[in-house]
Amino acid sequence: MNTFFCSDYSRQAGEDIIGSATNYQTYILVECPPPWTSEAFNSKWVPENLRTLIEEVKRAKLPIRFLLIANDLSHKVNHTTLLIYQKKEELSNGYYKQEFILSNIEQVAAVVQKWLWGIGSNSEVEASATRDILVCTHGSHDKCCARYGNPFYFHATATICDLGLDNVRIWKSSHLGGHRFAPTIIDLPEGRYYGAVDGDSFTSILTRTGDIQCLHKVYRGWGILPAALQILERELIFSQGWDWFNYKVAGKILEQSLDNNTILAELSFENTSGSLYTYQAKVVKDVTKAQKVKSSCNSAQESVIAKYSVASVWLTSTKVMTYST
Repeated sequence: MNTFFCSDYSRQAGEDIIGSATNYQTYILVECPPPWTSEAFNSKWVPENLRTLIEEVKRAKLPIRFLLIANDLSHKVNHTTLLIYQKKEELSNGYYKQEFILSNIEQVAAVVQKWLWGIGSNSEVEASATRDILVCTHGSHDKCCARYGNPFYFHATATICDLGLDNVRIWKSSHLGGHRFAPTIIDLPEGRYYGAVDGDSFTSILTRTGDIQCLHKVYRGWGILPAALQILERELIFSQGWDWFNYKVAGKILEQSLDNNTILAELSFENTSGSLYTYQAKVVKDVTKAQKVKSSCNSAQESVIAKYSVASVWLTSTKVMTYST
């Protein structure tokens, strides 16, 4: 019996998980009761028309992430929830949400197809300012997501209830990537990724209180940013504190060496008073942080995972808003 768990291995190695959030323009979340097969959209409740649409999207290389989601009511309700999260442009605090309530999952493909064409649907409902937190519980894809994701989902459900947070929905999710960081979650509409989350760090993530240094161990990065900028953003979080989570951000890579060892990155942010700051940073491959890990429970051999660090960071411009009285 294989008793190897990639999540245990990563933790014991002390792997720094920053920079591992995946960057997508759009998330399309389809409610579908488990069980899910290893390739989630081959599961028995997923209709053929949806599989066909996903293949077409893949062939077109559109930056869209399809995920299956479910909660404790998904087996019982007589409707299907469809959530579409689209990345906001320019300075942004994450994604814009559209929510659809459909009579069954067979209708999802047609609604998504219309959405891709820019056509609205009368099944769209008014989207409230709800946080949707996705916990990867996809154990058929990697057993760490069952071993750590499922218990965390139940713990997270209880925590949200205990805190009285009626604006937070918790979902089981198909494979999010990074199962060696299980339990791993996405916090939408922001699109921030977390891994190796426990009760205390999850409470801090929910309430944005407590010791912000907990993010050193659990923050994978912000999915609206490329990996190098995720590393820079974490540095700025620690300098700004929890207030950072109320800021709007935009970032880009200015230069990159041919060997990918050195990256010049720029990140701008607007704080809650409307002042705009731009930082640049030199991000370098850090050989002292390189890890040999097995990226999944079924990996036959170790892979060397390159890691990066912020070598230097400097403020390049400030635009402080002034108001006449």
